[in-house]
Amino acid sequence: MEETGSFRWKGLTQKSRAAAAWLAGRTGNLFFPPVCAACGRQTGTHAAVCVSCWGHIRFIEQPYCPVLGTPFSHDLGPGIISAAAIANPPQFDRLRSAAFYSGPVRNLVQSLKYRDNTHLAIMMARWMLRAEDDMLKNCDGIVAIPLHRNRRLSRRFNQSAELARRLAQLTGKPFLPGLLLRTRSTKQQVGLTRNARQDNVRGAFTIARNRENSIFGKKVVLIDDVYTTGATVSAAAKALKRAGASEVSVLTFARVLDETI
Repeated sequence: MEETGSFRWKGLTQKSRAAAAWLAGRTGNLFFPPVCAACGRQTGTHAAVCVSCWGHIRFIEQPYCPVLGTPFSHDLGPGIISAAAIANPPQFDRLRSAAFYSGPVRNLVQSLKYRDNTHLAIMMARWMLRAEDDMLKNCDGIVAIPLHRNRRLSRRFNQSAELARRLAQLTGKPFLPGLLLRTRSTKQQVGLTRNARQDNVRGAFTIARNRENSIFGKKVVLIDDVYTTGATVSAAAKALKRAGASEVSVLTFARVLDETI
């Protein structure tokens, strides 16, 4: 026999459950009101951006280079590759990014990366799904750009791994943590020139011992938060290809782009 006055969720009707859930949500909002993930203004729901910030987000849409994903100013026709991809073919097979790294998008990245707001990863991952161009649909596994163990200890989490984990949950594709390792502690890439970035990460990645079978002959998607010059993802893609990956695609949340081609 149940104690008088005890609360049993299982005994509630569907209508009562909905009412209880609504009340719990309202009560929670009193203590933790929903705010814009980019600017902090009050919004109607959690993990969302306000109308003002939404209007300043520049999503990367077609037409773009099929290799580098660099937006074209106008449609040049199917199969046209950008001059940059022809002059310097990347180590990876193709790249896609959700949005330009500016305004609210920059705030989201910094909030996830430096302010421990890991709850933003699910919203950011959903935006990345808009840009994945079937690379996740056709892949065998998802790999995140790893942090060196020293930086992981100081930062407590890896923002790229948070995005990769959420994408795996959304797509049902396997997330492969610990497969790709950063064996050398590198400098922060911020502020370095393109050549200095390449030198900084050259030879910094390797495949974990006895994990080669997890990658050999497989199509993988490499996840990072921001693509700038491509030095980091290129070094990581090179390690994956050397281990036998048949295809390495890169998907990032944001991309540094001053203007379209």
